[in-house]
Amino acid sequence: MTDSTLTEVFPVSLREQLRRGFAIAQQYLATAVYFDSRRLPQLAAQCYRRHARHRENALRVVRYLLDRDLEVRVSGVDEPRSEFESPRAAVEILLDAERVFTDASTMLVDTARSQRDYLGEQFAAWFLAEQVDNVAAMTTLLDVFDRDNGTLFDVEEFVERDMPAPKNADPAAPKIAGQ
Repeated sequence: MTDSTLTEVFPVSLREQLRRGFAIAQQYLATAVYFDSRRLPQLAAQCYRRHARHRENALRVVRYLLDRDLEVRVSGVDEPRSEFESPRAAVEILLDAERVFTDASTMLVDTARSQRDYLGEQFAAWFLAEQVDNVAAMTTLLDVFDRDNGTLFDVEEFVERDMPAPKNADPAAPKIAGQ
């Protein structure tokens, strides 16, 4: 299959999603550095892990495009925000970014379906489940920030206790380019 076929719309959308994937990864990295600089190691570690996960997911898109013999274009990304009013505001920005990414992922599945690209639809649908988890995690973290009498120590303790690094990779996950 090449980009000149009737399914051209989906590969174009997928390349746009690739850019968004690298952009959200960079936002997590910038936020991790922000937390690290404020001596919030658990929040920083959580963001470093999520940076790596979004980067890996972008590389899954690269692998898919290569495997389908479609053109891969790795473009630049917008500069991430690196200054925040507060740690809570940083998490709020991440939650907003995850919601935007989820909306784009939903549109990606819809595009594949409307183009009758069933392989593309199956590939893109995997990301929707991933996004449910991402939005839920950031929503929960924001809720922890908003608890009455909560402190940054409480947030750090919550992240360490209830948001540990995943132990096993998802065996159903698409392959990552370079691995």
